[in-house]
Amino acid sequence: MSFKVAERRIWDATTTLEALGAAEVALWHWEPEADRLRINGAARALGLSPLAPECSSAAFRALALPQDRAQAEELLRVREAGAEIVVRLRMRSGGVCIWRGVWLEEGVRAAGVIAPEVKFAASGKDELTGLLDRRSFIARARERLTHDGVHELVVADLDRLRRLNEALGHERADLVLAALGSRLAAAFPEGSILGRIGEDEFAVLCEPKGYEPAELLRTALEQPLRIAGFDIHPTLTIGAVSAEGGEDAPEAAELVRRAELAVEAASANGRGSAAAYGRSMETDGLSRLALEADLRGAIGRGEIIPYFQPVVRLSTGALSGFEALARWIHPRRGLLPPDEFLPLIEEMGLMAELGEHMMRSAGKQLAAWRRSHPAVGALTVSVNLSTGEIDRPGLVHDVAQVLAENGLPRGALKLEVTESDIMRDPERAAVILKALREAGAGLALDDFGTGFSSLSYLTRLPFDTLKIDRYFVRTMGGNAGSAKIVRSVVKLGQDLDLEVVAEGVENAEMAHALQKLGCDYGQGFGYAPALSPQEAEVYLNEAYVDGAAPVKARG
Repeated sequence: MSFKVAERRIWDATTTLEALGAAEVALWHWEPEADRLRINGAARALGLSPLAPECSSAAFRALALPQDRAQAEELLRVREAGAEIVVRLRMRSGGVCIWRGVWLEEGVRAAGVIAPEVKFAASGKDELTGLLDRRSFIARARERLTHDGVHELVVADLDRLRRLNEALGHERADLVLAALGSRLAAAFPEGSILGRIGEDEFAVLCEPKGYEPAELLRTALEQPLRIAGFDIHPTLTIGAVSAEGGEDAPEAAELVRRAELAVEAASANGRGSAAAYGRSMETDGLSRLALEADLRGAIGRGEIIPYFQPVVRLSTGALSGFEALARWIHPRRGLLPPDEFLPLIEEMGLMAELGEHMMRSAGKQLAAWRRSHPAVGALTVSVNLSTGEIDRPGLVHDVAQVLAENGLPRGALKLEVTESDIMRDPERAAVILKALREAGAGLALDDFGTGFSSLSYLTRLPFDTLKIDRYFVRTMGGNAGSAKIVRSVVKLGQDLDLEVVAEGVENAEMAHALQKLGCDYGQGFGYAPALSPQEAEVYLNEAYVDGAAPVKARG
C-alpha cells in the first residue's frame, strides 16, 4: 500500500467527524436559497443536537436564546464572497459558542466552525463568576478523585434563569450569577473544587467532613439578592452523587453526568427540589431519549392536541369560553401532561410549530362549536404564545388566516402573552400587538403581577384582558400580600377598562370572593381541569342547558 493511499484511508470523512467530536468542535454550512443549515461534529456536546444534521433557519432562530436572536440573524444574513463571520451565540440547550466562518460565494453558501467560547478564550476560569469552567472543573475533579476517601459531587441548577434573563435583561441577570458565584466561593472550605459548569449550573466536589454539601450550597445561594432595585429570591434544583476515590474511582466526566441526571430527576418534583443519584435514573434517561425521538413528527401526526379549560363569567356563572392547553396523546404511554414534553419541545426548537398548530386547531374547534351551538353567543378560545413566539415571522398573517378560514369574528380568538415576554422589548412588542389587534385577535396579558412590567407601558399596549396569576388567587385567603395584589389588579383592570380573569379558582368560596372584588372571569379546577374536545363539548352542553357552569363548593 502506498503512503498516499494509506493517508486517504486515515483521513476519511468518518475519522474527521470523530476527531471533531472528540475536540468538541463542529462544522456548519449555510445555504440560504435552500433554507438549509447543516451541522457536523460535536453537535450534542455543543447543545446543537436538535439542529443536526440539518435544519431550517426558523429552527435555528428558535433554539437561540431570545436575547441572542439578533446575533442569530447576523449569522444568516447574506454577504459578499470572502466576508468573515464571527458570532457569539447562546443556545437554549447548551453553553456559549463562537461561530466563525466565511462566505464562499456571494449569496449562495457560507461555512465555518463552531466551538465553545472557552476554546477560543483559552481560559480555565469562568469570566463571569471566577469559578472553574466545565472543562477545568472536570480536569481538577479527575485529579482529586485519584485520592482515597469519600468524595461528593453536588450540581445545582438555578431555577428560572431564562425568566430572569427576560425580566431583568442579560446584563442584570449576569450580576445575579456573579453574586451566586461569590457566595459559593465563600461558603465552602479551602480545598473544595468549585465550578460553573453550564449557563445556570454550579458544581462542587468536596470531601464532606462535618457538613452536608447540598445543604451548605442551598443555604449559601438561596439567600435573597437585590439587583438594580429588584428583590431576587434564587431557588436551586440540586443533584448529588458520592464516589470512593482511588484507583477504582469513576471518571470525573461520568460523575458529573450522574449528578446532572439527579438534577433532572429532582426537577420533576418542582423547583427547589433535590435528589441523590441512583441506578434507576439511568432508565429514566433512556426513557427521555426515547421521548425525544417520539416527539419528532408528533405534531404532524396529530398526537399533540388542544385540551380546553373553561373560563366562566363570575357574576352569572355563564360559560364565556375556553383556554386551549397542549396535551400529548402518546401512542404507547397515553395522555402526557405538558411538563413531561413542553421542555423537550422547547429544547428541540419546535415551540413555534406547536404554537401555530395550537392556534389553528383551537380556532377550528371553536368555529365548530359556534356552528353547532348558535345560542352560546360570543364564545371565545384563548391560546398561549410561547416565549419569543411574538417575534415569529408570519404570526400576524396566521392569525388573520385562522379567523378568515373559520369565519370567526374579531376577538373570538384570544392570544395570551406573558408579561416577561413583553418587557424584553416593549417598543417592538407594542408594534406587533397592535398588528395582531388589527388582524382581529383579542389580547390577554398572562401571569400579571409576577414580572417587572411598567404601568406606563401597560397603558400604551393594546390589551383587552389581564390574567391574575394562579398563585395569588390560591393564596389570597391566607396571605395578606396576595390579597392586596389581587385587589389591586382588579382595580387596575377596571380603571383601564380591561377585563380581568383570575386563574386558579378552586371552589365557590374563592369565586364569590373574586366576584365581590369586581373580577370579571374565573378559571381553574373549581370549574374543571383541561378537558378533551369531546369532554369540553359535554361541559358546554351542560352549561348551556343549566344556564351556569358548575363550581365545586370546596377545593
